[in-house]
Amino acid sequence: MSDREWWKSAVFYQIYPRSYADSNGDGVGDLPGITAHLDHLNDGTPHSLGVDAIWISPFYRSPMADFGYDVADYRDVDPVFGTLADFDRLLAAAHEHDIRVIVDFVPNHSSDRHPWFVESRSSRTNPRRDWYVWADPAPDGGPPNNWQSRFPIGSAWTLDGTTGQYYLHSFLAEQPDLNWWNPEVRAEMEATLRFWLDRGVDGFRIDVAHMMLQDPDLRDNPEPLTIESRRMDEDWPEVHEIHRSWRRLLDSYGDRMAVGEVWILVPERVARYYGEANDELHLAFNFSFLRQPWVASAFREATDQFESLLPVGAWPDYTLSNHDVHRARSRYDSTADGGRGPAGLARARVAAMMLLTLRGTPFIYFGEEIGQADAEVPPERALDVEGRDPERAPMQWAPGAGAGFTTGDPWLPIGSEADRVNVAAQRDDPASMLGLYRRLIWYRKGSAPLLRGSYRSLDAPEGVFAFVREADGESLLVALNFTDAAARFDADGASDGAVERRGHVELSTDAVRHTDVEVSLAPLILGPNEGVVVRLAQAGT
Repeated sequence: MSDREWWKSAVFYQIYPRSYADSNGDGVGDLPGITAHLDHLNDGTPHSLGVDAIWISPFYRSPMADFGYDVADYRDVDPVFGTLADFDRLLAAAHEHDIRVIVDFVPNHSSDRHPWFVESRSSRTNPRRDWYVWADPAPDGGPPNNWQSRFPIGSAWTLDGTTGQYYLHSFLAEQPDLNWWNPEVRAEMEATLRFWLDRGVDGFRIDVAHMMLQDPDLRDNPEPLTIESRRMDEDWPEVHEIHRSWRRLLDSYGDRMAVGEVWILVPERVARYYGEANDELHLAFNFSFLRQPWVASAFREATDQFESLLPVGAWPDYTLSNHDVHRARSRYDSTADGGRGPAGLARARVAAMMLLTLRGTPFIYFGEEIGQADAEVPPERALDVEGRDPERAPMQWAPGAGAGFTTGDPWLPIGSEADRVNVAAQRDDPASMLGLYRRLIWYRKGSAPLLRGSYRSLDAPEGVFAFVREADGESLLVALNFTDAAARFDADGASDGAVERRGHVELSTDAVRHTDVEVSLAPLILGPNEGVVVRLAQAGT
């Protein structure tokens, strides 16, 4: 891999800045708080997590109707998070820690408080009128068509009393959609990308990358609307032209990258965002794991399918959680305790091994490295219109009031486990979730098979997901037991006859299992909810 392809071997870490670390005691996380915790992320030694890049969710000026995804100024920092100077200091410090920084880019819509929209809605003749999507009412005076907003569910159109037309908003009414058919909008947003690239950012996470263009004739969506339906309000063919132009821009800076949020439930269509000639997104977020039940065959099938759909030269990626979905530990638990029991924690350990050993770029959501579960947020403390508060609760750094996140009143409740599930409690415990993440990430850094090797799934007993990674004459078997019972796995198929019927255990999710030992592959025995990485012995060794 060349230096321009650093993102292929990188481990990314998503930071939701409101919830990561509060430096000034106002209860809200900020940019200086991130800077203060860079040693946790990578201090150059295996005592740190060892991540290679961070993705920071929006910190731009915003009224916070959607907590930063309603942008009022794309080129400034909201005072709640700090200043542009704070961002520059964070960027410089991250680079000193060998951590790349990508920032969120929200091109589909702005805030209704953005000066562009204030001008656009002021009159039908304003020069910026066509910067947003406006349409006359239907003959009955209602919305122009049947398009629905993603949240809250309802019409995607709001009537503006000043001018008598409706404006489009694919999300909240406070988030009007920009008109990407307008070349002035394209030029202004490209200038925004240059603004951040010139400051030194390493790339972008592109919000709803598939939704910047809609049917210019504003035709109705089909009814009923299904996953396979050809929608008129997203995934419009010309959106790929925009991504190709951005790829050319990023390539002109040498080593910058973009990962796109393509929230489409048809994997074939997601894969198209890499481009037919691998000339669009460097990575298109693969959200398949977020929708799978805790069933080994489901994860194997999702992985094999994505691998088969990727264009030649494209690179896969995986994630277990983000700011929009319940945390992995809570989501994968089968009991009523919301992931805070042993089942959720054991499964989260297996999921971590899967994430960090598959072929592709892994994205870790903050707090996953300590096994943080969703917080309990009572109705009177709920803030998000879509109910995403539990997974956005503050990072648990230490025991005590504020969990080391803040000295003030946190903007969301701290999780109930914070006194024992926190960074300080796990930092020196090799058996902890943090210890497991550190071992996996640092082992990955030195492993040619895990960094760039091929991927081949294996036939395995029900409840086991097993695959082989190979590069430079070295082979690793990864075997993951998704069940609560021990599993026996005849792993001879891992070798294709090229190795002996034995291997060397490199890593295990079971804190009491001995590693650095030789094991038989016929059968390989896995404990309940255990994953292992086994280096396969070459014939004659």
